Amino acid sequence: MANQLGVLNGLDAAKTQWYHFTAIVIAGMGFFTDAYDLFSISLITKLLGRIYYFEPLSEKPGTLPPRIAAAVNGVAFCGTLAGQLFFGWLGDKLGRKRVYGLTLMLMVICSIASGLSFGTSPQGVMATLCFFRFWLGFGIGGDYPLSATIMSEYANKKTRGAFIAAVFAMQGLGILTGGIVALIVSAAFDHAYKVHPYNVDREHSTAPEADYIWRIILMFGALPALLTYYWRMKMPETARYTALVARNAKQAAADMSKVLQVDLNAEQEKVDKIGTKQFGLFSKEFAQRHGLHLLGTTSTWFLLDIAFYSSNLFQKDIFSAIGWLPKAETMTATKEVYEIAKAQTLIALCGTVPGYWFTVAFIEHLGRFVIQLMGFFFMSVFMFALAIPYPHWKTHNTGFVIMYSLTFFFANFGPNATTFIVPAEIFPARLRSTCHGISAAAGKAGAIVGSFGFLYAAQSTHHDKVDKGYHTGIGVKNALIVLGAVNCLGMLFTLLVPETMGRSLEDITGENEEDNGYQQRFSVEKVPV
Repeated sequence: MANQLGVLNGLDAAKTQWYHFTAIVIAGMGFFTDAYDLFSISLITKLLGRIYYFEPLSEKPGTLPPRIAAAVNGVAFCGTLAGQLFFGWLGDKLGRKRVYGLTLMLMVICSIASGLSFGTSPQGVMATLCFFRFWLGFGIGGDYPLSATIMSEYANKKTRGAFIAAVFAMQGLGILTGGIVALIVSAAFDHAYKVHPYNVDREHSTAPEADYIWRIILMFGALPALLTYYWRMKMPETARYTALVARNAKQAAADMSKVLQVDLNAEQEKVDKIGTKQFGLFSKEFAQRHGLHLLGTTSTWFLLDIAFYSSNLFQKDIFSAIGWLPKAETMTATKEVYEIAKAQTLIALCGTVPGYWFTVAFIEHLGRFVIQLMGFFFMSVFMFALAIPYPHWKTHNTGFVIMYSLTFFFANFGPNATTFIVPAEIFPARLRSTCHGISAAAGKAGAIVGSFGFLYAAQSTHHDKVDKGYHTGIGVKNALIVLGAVNCLGMLFTLLVPETMGRSLEDITGENEEDNGYQQRFSVEKVPV
């Protein structure tokens, strides 16, 4: 495009190079850690109940009281929501790179601190755990807008969607790794410390050493983040931020010359003449240009996460309800962790992980809009297919698990990936990180609704089958019907989201048209060999 900046045109037209893959790994390992940390809690909540809320006279193992369970499951999401808004805004104010390392260090410190949660009473341990998981979530929240924005601004326009999807796909590997780590740790402790099941010996069914299991699982999340910290700090600021927001043509040219292996000559005087007319997030002009886009990205992410996180966090409860997991009282504490981890690893392997990589493979062929609409549609279909004949699935466990896996497959080969990708493409550079943070925060609000709501809603309609401390709910069947309806709403709001496939970021956002068009600021010459 004639009025496209030379340095940005160089990025858009660049062939896929080693630096693209480096950026995917550096940004992706943050997401690997995010998913590991957020979803590993679902592997250990039943163990926490056995350890800290054991009642000798009860016929069933101890469970976390409703409020404690809701806090332990949901507090990280509250932190994530706050982090997405704060670091999204900060990423536009200070630059993507300057705050990128901060989020990672916060994740490392709080992962370790979560595993070291202390207290003289069960309430003390849970309060400390919740405190550190809130700040862990705060760091994770920052990674969403920053990783997406950095990858979108580094990528070329032909493969941008696939690259951002590849960063997000590391989330699937994080969920899978969480299950595998829990399998290994619980199997090792089960082998080392032999105890009888709860219904044989209540008091000794949980070995004292089992307290180390959940701590090791949580602390392992610090390792991948720590390994990529050095490389994250060496990444240069994106040229789009440096040129379009910081207005430093010389620095943008110098940074991208190293990355693209071409010689970019900056023309600062031209930078000073363009883009002088700017609008803020709450301006009338933003509302006219991007208001519906922001409504589309926030609403679809909100609706998707209600279904996605409620299903993901409470797999163990659903599997128990259909009889796929043995009854808790027939197992030791370590055996229960092993069985929950085995079930979740199988779902991740069969449905979650393949879905992410299908998106990577097909997003530049089918487009964002088609994949998102198709994903919501099939999630609705499979949720209703699970819910309506629900009594049938209690005697056909394998069929239920296959259908359940397919809902995760189409969540990830669908809106779970596209809701992350599109906000990083359709907003102008000076508001891109902020708007992605707002969209992601709406998603986390949905996750909070899903995680807190499903905890109560999925309780049995019969008083004698309700978990201790809970009131009767609408049951798993009706909860699944509600989630299916939520996905149908997601299809409707997808109509507000534009297609971005194959277009440059400045073309999508209209930044090329501002102030009679951006002028060519850089002349590009190949570096002599």
